[in-house]
Amino acid sequence: MTPFSLLTEMESRSRRFASPLPQQVETVSTWRGIGFLLGNEQYVANMADVVEILQMPKVTRVPGVKSWVLGIANVRGRMVSVMDLNGLLGQPSRGNWRSQRVLVIEQDEYLTGLLVDAVLGMQSFPVDREAPAPQMSDALAPFVMKAFDRDGRNWPVMEFGELLRSPEFMNIAV
Repeated sequence: MTPFSLLTEMESRSRRFASPLPQQVETVSTWRGIGFLLGNEQYVANMADVVEILQMPKVTRVPGVKSWVLGIANVRGRMVSVMDLNGLLGQPSRGNWRSQRVLVIEQDEYLTGLLVDAVLGMQSFPVDREAPAPQMSDALAPFVMKAFDRDGRNWPVMEFGELLRSPEFMNIAV
């Protein structure tokens, strides 16, 4: 048997016993975020905006600030200002201390904790399910530019960067 005929025979056997190639599956791009509750409404924030999720840490009150500024906390050696997001937006909280969580946002070198009523975990949405922002209260409208629809439910996307740069957020003095 010549080397060429041996190679030809090996190729023939390989093709005969080879598994078929997997079918090509169309991939769908997804957008990922952290779901959370404010009152009875569900929202989602970009995963890249949230650096940590905490139970309510021990805070030191700060005098002369608005009521929604809960105080300053030491989280692993870094100072985090903790704000009540419901209070900032002028809506009542529906959560209790067991379900409430603090979403830690890092903007430049500053850490800000935003108290929410509950965290709903990581949420994924196909990017083609993006929808316009639903009707929002005047307090929320500047911070919700879009939403995602999934399973007949609307998930407004809260833009924490816009929130942290807003005059309402920056003006904490009484």
